[in-house]
Amino acid sequence: MSGSDGVPEGGVYDWFRRGAQLLGQGHPAAAVQLLARAAEAEPESRSIRETLARALFDAGRFREAMENFRAVALADPSDDYAQFGWGVAAARLGDFETSAEHLALAVAMRPGAEHYRAALRQTRATLAARAGAYGPLRPDAPGYQDEAEQDTG
Repeated sequence: MSGSDGVPEGGVYDWFRRGAQLLGQGHPAAAVQLLARAAEAEPESRSIRETLARALFDAGRFREAMENFRAVALADPSDDYAQFGWGVAAARLGDFETSAEHLALAVAMRPGAEHYRAALRQTRATLAARAGAYGPLRPDAPGYQDEAEQDTG
């Protein structure tokens, strides 16, 4: 519900509670509307920003999610969940170096969190594959073609 001016009824805490409830019910886009309003009113609230970041992530808005997780992590570097969120959002954006850095921090802070460790393993595997973990192509490797062979073949 909203008033005639388009502002949701209630105060910041009400917006936060309703936004978190919508997120929990599987409605991240609707949650973003209320949580963004709450974050605008209380920009220093880490709990609002973290919940907004989760809603943005679940809504597929990974860049905005990453920015909000980043803001929470910079405000409190010991927030393992913010580090984790920053890492998984960065991975969704294809920035696996940033992802590995923040997922490693999250794992170091909460080594018992299997989902943190799984995300870090996946990111590191992606980095290894992109770096040629199977080794560089060598002229003596099966299937290797140099430029001269490609031009005549």
